[in-house]
Amino acid sequence: MDIIYLKDLRIDTIIGIYDWERRARQTVVLDIEMGTDIKKAAQSDDIKNTLNYKAVAKRIIAFVEKSEYQLVETLAEHISDILITEFKVPWLRLRVNKQGAVRGVRDVGVVIERGKREQE
Repeated sequence: MDIIYLKDLRIDTIIGIYDWERRARQTVVLDIEMGTDIKKAAQSDDIKNTLNYKAVAKRIIAFVEKSEYQLVETLAEHISDILITEFKVPWLRLRVNKQGAVRGVRDVGVVIERGKREQE
């Protein structure tokens, strides 16, 4: 299985459980790895034969900007659902980072894997 990825995708959204977090947009940072097979695209050199990472990024940005979840766990699950159902991604690893959420810690968040990763 090949992997197409987006790293350091920064999106402003409402996220958090505290009142102050509900009033101000915060930046979440996403790293997304998506399993796919790039052989057909490599042979044809045609974007129609691959997972279009620009389309993925645009969809995820639009979704996250409009979301207002309390937990990064909830946000991560909904993003993974979009990737699996809309983009037919059979496997993904998603890291959702809410930088600055804890004093003295640069990165805080979750990493989830969904689907089945095929081995060759």
